[in-house]
Amino acid sequence: MSTPTIAQLQGTSLPSLVQTEIERMILSGELGAGAKLPEAALAAQLGVSRGPLREAFRMLEQAGLVRTEKNRGVFVRELPIAEVLEIFEVRAMMDQYVGRKLATTLKAPEVRELRKLVDAMDSAAKASDANDFHQLNLQLHDRLLELAGNAKLTATYRKLINELSLHRRQNLTAESMAIYAREHRQIVKAIAAGDAEAAGDAMFQHTMNSRERTLQNHVKAQQAQGAANVAHLG
Repeated sequence: MSTPTIAQLQGTSLPSLVQTEIERMILSGELGAGAKLPEAALAAQLGVSRGPLREAFRMLEQAGLVRTEKNRGVFVRELPIAEVLEIFEVRAMMDQYVGRKLATTLKAPEVRELRKLVDAMDSAAKASDANDFHQLNLQLHDRLLELAGNAKLTATYRKLINELSLHRRQNLTAESMAIYAREHRQIVKAIAAGDAEAAGDAMFQHTMNSRERTLQNHVKAQQAQGAANVAHLG
């Protein structure tokens, strides 16, 4: 079997590099929910041809971040609130399992690693640094998944996280970051104590609290939009 050339290797990895960059733009909010992804402009911006870009679009669609509309193009997915709330409920059940498992399997070095992440999140919350907090939050939850050691669960969970990313980022205020930081510390404390029930319950409740904040923010946004529409008509 012949060894792939550098050009072949580059061609294979280029769509993944493009996917990673577009995913970063979506998760950071540069490309908002519902935004159209113009093929020509993005290809020029990223310095690639349309072939790798289209392959990246395909991978992003599989990951749940974009949707393709025939004869219209590719758009960042915009989930209805009912679906968002359902995803939170599924996540809560998965989180409960992860918490229970980690409480019975983690060793001291892994617990220290989680505590360092929680400490960093505390610092970000105190500095009201929502961007840093958001990235650390993703890192913490992803690490909890990896430590649980279930590849299928991890893949499914990551897709759900992608679908919720924009809503979760909008939940971050100075007040909510402080609350999330306390909840994360409680989770790690229960895991470190080997209390499976407490760890599972803490992770379940943490996710359901996020669900409630998301619903409240949606209601407030709807009310504000309604008020703006009335003012415009007046």
